[in-house]
Amino acid sequence: MSDNHKETLRQAALAYHEFPKPGKLEIRATKPLANGRDLARAYSPGVAEACLEIRDDPANASRYTARGNLVAVVTNGTAVLGLGNIGALASKPVMEGKAVLFKKFAGIDCFDIELNEPDPVKLADIVCALEPTFGAINLEDIKAPDCFIVEKLCRERMNIPVFHDDQHGTAIVVGAAATNALHVIGKRFEDIRIVSTGGGAAGIACLNMLLKLGVKRENIWLCDIHGLVYEGREIDMNPQKAAFAQKTDKRALDEVIDGADMFLGLSGPGVLTPDMVRRMASRPVIFALANPSPEIDPAEARAIVPDAIIATGRSDYPNQVNNVLCFPFIFRGALDVGATEINDEMQIACIEGIAALARATTSAEAAAAYQGEQMTFGADYLIPKPFDPRLSGVVSTAVAKAAMDTGVATRPLEDLAAYKAKLDGSVFKSALLMRPVFSAAATAARSIVFAEGEDERVLRAAQAILEETTEKPILIGRPEVIEARCARAGLSIKPGRDVQIVNPENDPRYRDYWGSYHQIMARRGVTPDLARAIMRTNTTAIGAVMVHRGEADSLICGTFGEFRWHLKYVNQVLGSATHRPHGALSLMILEDGPLFIADTHVRAAPTPDELAEAAIGAARHVRRFGLVPNVAFCTQSQFGNMDTDAGQRMRAALAILDSAPRDFTYEGEMNVDSALDAELRARIFPDSRMKGPANVLIFAHADAASGVRNILKMKAGGLEVGPILMGMGNRAHIVSPSITPRGLLNMAAIAGTPVAHYG
Repeated sequence: MSDNHKETLRQAALAYHEFPKPGKLEIRATKPLANGRDLARAYSPGVAEACLEIRDDPANASRYTARGNLVAVVTNGTAVLGLGNIGALASKPVMEGKAVLFKKFAGIDCFDIELNEPDPVKLADIVCALEPTFGAINLEDIKAPDCFIVEKLCRERMNIPVFHDDQHGTAIVVGAAATNALHVIGKRFEDIRIVSTGGGAAGIACLNMLLKLGVKRENIWLCDIHGLVYEGREIDMNPQKAAFAQKTDKRALDEVIDGADMFLGLSGPGVLTPDMVRRMASRPVIFALANPSPEIDPAEARAIVPDAIIATGRSDYPNQVNNVLCFPFIFRGALDVGATEINDEMQIACIEGIAALARATTSAEAAAAYQGEQMTFGADYLIPKPFDPRLSGVVSTAVAKAAMDTGVATRPLEDLAAYKAKLDGSVFKSALLMRPVFSAAATAARSIVFAEGEDERVLRAAQAILEETTEKPILIGRPEVIEARCARAGLSIKPGRDVQIVNPENDPRYRDYWGSYHQIMARRGVTPDLARAIMRTNTTAIGAVMVHRGEADSLICGTFGEFRWHLKYVNQVLGSATHRPHGALSLMILEDGPLFIADTHVRAAPTPDELAEAAIGAARHVRRFGLVPNVAFCTQSQFGNMDTDAGQRMRAALAILDSAPRDFTYEGEMNVDSALDAELRARIFPDSRMKGPANVLIFAHADAASGVRNILKMKAGGLEVGPILMGMGNRAHIVSPSITPRGLLNMAAIAGTPVAHYG
């Protein structure tokens, strides 16, 4: 890396920490404080009631305060990253960063606490005094052997989890990576010989964890800066190192590396030489975890032993051993059951969860975050990536279960499956809202045909459909392309075995398909030759014909191309007097709840009849999500104050709805802010039939509906489910090119629900 590049990175990092406001954290209130009534409840006199409840039962602290979701990240700055003893104040950016990771990955609130106290006993006294404030303690960047003393004293004296992440977090991720490395090479912990460099907190903790996983103590050879740890050595020894002392005449790493199955490095650069790698066992496991420069460069090791299994601590190499795979989720599980400690069983459950995830199919969200990286389980993919959203549900649930099984949970969970679903819902924003739809879809095994079956997003969605629903995905595409892309993406589905394939280039039903299409289109200018050409090249038309012929229940298309182009063929083949597209409904999942928007795509300037039809259809779909529809007709005009075309159409649409009994609430015409703010609406129009904020917005122009949809998606972090094509009897849906695999799965669930469930 050039000096200029290093300076650029340095300046970028400093700017990241300084702007737009210094630091990486802030405190926000979770309750309103807008008037005297709020103040009386938040502070005096109302706060006294919560205090008395906690005095009478300390467990109530988790009900009435943030303590149950609050962790302290505590350090004295004596062993910070690769910077050494830089002091408590200089360590603050690291501790703030750790707090941010807790919040990002597990939704856990953190205070970072930097203490000017080098004495480990006094440091433990201070930490123990913090117990009333926190639900758990994360010790960080405390030098060895002081960290062992601090953790031991705190664990003995505190009744909340105390976890030194540099020790146990590293050990857990190493344990998971080692579990899968041995799985790849076909060896067992009981049989391997390990040589380790680094006698600090992380190194010792890793070795202790490997013992718990089955490695024999006599098969562990520990070296540090002074050479081999052997019986009788006096220099730089402590009880933790002495536990791994070997009775031998050998004194150096070079003397003990021969035949080693695994090298575990937590020391410094260049410690392991190519010659040493050559003398290790066949297909060695090399964990060179020193940062920023590993004990051996992976390219050097691979040049000597091409099939070596290699992990580092760096993100620019495969198999990064990163504590973020562990600590947010082990704390999440521990906090949620009120664990009094984080014991061995909880740590091993964490290892097993992480390792199992890597062996499973790679998540679509992780693949999107790490585009271009191979993420198929094997030598270069031993552990999941940090941004794999499945970690929260899988690992936290495993930890919580282990805490309950071992009797350290003070608030056991009644339903672990519901707990996991809740965690998944906090990561996949659509999960909880989509649950009624998935439940309805589970009652009928419908077949869904995907027009763009070669798209990787579609392939990942198909994998998820097979795992999470009873639906049967059908993919339109070339089998060899689909198979190659599944292999590249690490998907287990096989064309012809797990999913039905329709090959546009060579399918035995080709003649039937073009014949059906020609029969439909013969009086609309389509010749037999044109019908044949379309059935070879137009996958949307092919999918629509399959639904028309009853070979599929619903079509999903639109992952590329313009919406109306797809709509043309859907309407040609599937449109009828009873089934015609009358609007596109987008569900936007926002931080403060769901919002439905129509018509975003189908009708540019809908008539009053079409607006009323869109409102009826939207209300019907809203109920599919277990919600009560509250429909607002939105324009620039507000309750008749402007005689514009849009206002006139909206008023006429309301008159149409008023002409017959309706089973949903609707109101208009009004501005968007009046639709969403009940107090504002009450001031402007006190007699409004609508109570509370609207959850459905019907616009007079598709431009407005689509614009609001995109603003919410791009600027407000809204997650879109849809567009849902209304009026087609659930036989076709046209998605947008920006859709994700999770979005396709959601649309498949919607398509997989028979009309009888919601119509």
